[in-house]
Amino acid sequence: MINSLTPFVTYIKNFKILNQVRCASQVLPQLSSEKYNVKRKSFGIIEASDVDYFKTVLSEDRVLTDDNDVLPFNIDWIKNCRGQSKLVLKPKTTQEVSTILKYCNQKRLAVCPQGGNTGLVGGSVPVFDEIVLSFILMNKIISLDEISGALICEAGCILENLDNYVREHNLIMPLDLGAKGSCHIGGNISTNAGGLRLLRYGNLHGSVLGVEAVKADGTVIDCLKSLKKDNTGYHLKHLFIGSEGTLGLVTKVAIHCPALPKAVSVGFFGVENFENILRLYASAKSSLGEILSAFEMADNDSISSTVKNLKIPNPISDYPFYVLLETHGSDETHDSEKLTRFLEKEMESGLIIDGTVTSDPAKMQTIWNLRENIAGAGLIEGYIFKYDVSLPLRSYYNLVPLLRQRLGTKASRVYGYGHVGDGNIHINVVVPKYSQEASSLLEPYIFEEVSKLKGSISAEHGVGFRKPHFIHYSKDANALQLMQQLKQLMDPNGILNPYKVLPEI
Repeated sequence: MINSLTPFVTYIKNFKILNQVRCASQVLPQLSSEKYNVKRKSFGIIEASDVDYFKTVLSEDRVLTDDNDVLPFNIDWIKNCRGQSKLVLKPKTTQEVSTILKYCNQKRLAVCPQGGNTGLVGGSVPVFDEIVLSFILMNKIISLDEISGALICEAGCILENLDNYVREHNLIMPLDLGAKGSCHIGGNISTNAGGLRLLRYGNLHGSVLGVEAVKADGTVIDCLKSLKKDNTGYHLKHLFIGSEGTLGLVTKVAIHCPALPKAVSVGFFGVENFENILRLYASAKSSLGEILSAFEMADNDSISSTVKNLKIPNPISDYPFYVLLETHGSDETHDSEKLTRFLEKEMESGLIIDGTVTSDPAKMQTIWNLRENIAGAGLIEGYIFKYDVSLPLRSYYNLVPLLRQRLGTKASRVYGYGHVGDGNIHINVVVPKYSQEASSLLEPYIFEEVSKLKGSISAEHGVGFRKPHFIHYSKDANALQLMQQLKQLMDPNGILNPYKVLPEI
């Protein structure tokens, strides 16, 4: 059982301190344009007159030009990408966003939209001198229908704040991410974020009821209805879900919130090998049925890295693989008994070597801390190459041993963890420091292997800046041509989040 409990906020606080120390020491990542050899497109150059104009649209304190103020908006949180923006704008309303974009489009000034800046593929930071349009002040909750579960809010609302708010009304947000304390709902929708409970509540294409978005020319597209059924013409909201701010900027969201589960339980199990994880997943679906809300896996290196680097306790002993299983139901006694029977059955079968089941909120949070902090733990050991791919379950873990063999001693760690329930694995390759040699060993090799297995090179993190030239491993030429046509139609000057998502023609 779990004895040592440390509140989740401690880890988040420590991670923020780690980032602050790195920034303060001026150990900045290499400029993205130099690191990846990108040429600036023929956009306009920001002049003093442009800054003066923006100060007439926004109050002066919402127009940032000081280098120290702008720097955090130029760097992604894993310190992989760094842009060269000299200007950050903080609108508070859709009309302000519209006015800014209309002006930028006329002047051909490129814009980089930014939410919580928690992305992992460089999609939320500029590459050159794009104007950063931060949604941090567009954080109002507009309405909540407690009967239908329809929440309407602005794009800059932090996911965790929304979840806390709807929980007061016996509802929950349909997605849950490790970055929930910082990420914005607008960014979640723009990247079609998946998260920890997609198995139970589905993806955002199903949960999002409507959006309000602003096109590059300032036109406001109002598709903010909170209806579950609206079959009048093309479903335009889907153009903005997952397009990463390249077709338009999401300013408001209508999203369906499921009922707050009355009973929540978590199981954490040690497993001998990955084949047994698949057998355990099949058994969980059969035994737990409708109450199964999450089925996560992590290999030994994933967990040991988190335990070592962040001092988060492991509630069970050391095993080759781990499974975190969660249930959401309406009857605590019934669900707990169901989960306990499942644990006893599979320990007897040998699929589970050791495990613990709990319904205690503090103990459940400790277990989730172990899983949610894997992504950040490796940053302490060096530079991380992060990959987010979808694979058929039979091939889910295949790439991890292949990469370990391919990199050998050049990598400090290669580990895999992720969402078995939706086929999404995260592969982290930790090296002492970034090198072109390591990068060349990984890319495009990993994407070639994903393609051979009929997988996707991006499961939930998006394409961003890091993957446009690899997107052809997941989309054929005809699909890419249609995407280019959509981009040309909706943003003919290409000012919205340039250098992202689509490859150069």
